[in-house]
Amino acid sequence: MIREIVTFYLLIGLIVFGANVGWAQQQGGSLDGSLHWIKNGEGVLVSEQETPILQYQANPKSRNGSHRRANYIHPLYGLDGRVLTQDFPADHPHHRGVFWAWHQLYVGESAAGDGWMAEAFDWNVRSTEVISKTASIQVKNEVIWQSEKLNDADENPIPLVKEMNVIEVHRAEGTLRYIDFEIKLLALQSNLSIGGSNDAKGYGGFSVRVKQPPDLRFLTTAGFMKATKLPMDCGGWVDLVGQFGKSETTRGIAILVHPESAGYPQKWILRDKIKSMQNPVYPGQAPVGLSTKNFTTLRYRLVLHSKILTKAELDRAHQSYVSE
Repeated sequence: MIREIVTFYLLIGLIVFGANVGWAQQQGGSLDGSLHWIKNGEGVLVSEQETPILQYQANPKSRNGSHRRANYIHPLYGLDGRVLTQDFPADHPHHRGVFWAWHQLYVGESAAGDGWMAEAFDWNVRSTEVISKTASIQVKNEVIWQSEKLNDADENPIPLVKEMNVIEVHRAEGTLRYIDFEIKLLALQSNLSIGGSNDAKGYGGFSVRVKQPPDLRFLTTAGFMKATKLPMDCGGWVDLVGQFGKSETTRGIAILVHPESAGYPQKWILRDKIKSMQNPVYPGQAPVGLSTKNFTTLRYRLVLHSKILTKAELDRAHQSYVSE
């Protein structure tokens, strides 16, 4: 009788263990014990060894019911695991980590919410797939843009834009880590257009909101440049140079724009004295139409580095990105 009881509980234990293993395999995975991902209550967390790299926010998030947002990166971590980005900062609570959003969204003459301010706008993350490659992990997402301002006859939000994005996290290479973003947009309604802020600044598109170091400087293809209020011509990349955090482990975050990006070369909105985001601008103040047949593609690479990089090194990094 005792043997039968022991056997019964062993079988129950194996069943429970097997179920837990199956759940873990479905919800997470690793690449040769180095890069690791796990689906959690927010979305997908990617790490290397024991050091977190980034969190993709798939599920809607708000603060006190306002500025509800999804489909962005926060936190983004430095090579030492320190948090680099900000979410809901007091000066601009609509800013969020690494994000891509636009003030203007129109269907014909009808305004369809403000994705930049996260007002009357919804990102419906339909699916998230994680793919382990030889030396990287891809987080692939299908997102439908909707707005409470445009509903069908049954008062359900009309699907406005289909977004397909891929966030590819590469293994660290010594003092560097590459993180790639491909964002593809397809209009689901005819006569649909997007635009940046409706002023001379025209900011909008791919944006990075970091904890701004006091010694922040901007290295560009033309050398170091001072930030101005209006969009600047900086070329295909800008390096945010400074001491991020209390250590010197992260000394720069370079933003590279791929020539295949719509509107290339894009102008830049840069901020040093005022706490704000850094943004390669697309399309600017004047809205542009999105096709219902062909995707509009935007491509960017972040380079996190723990040593100061020269202009020549960043030129080579950009050329390598272009030629891949």
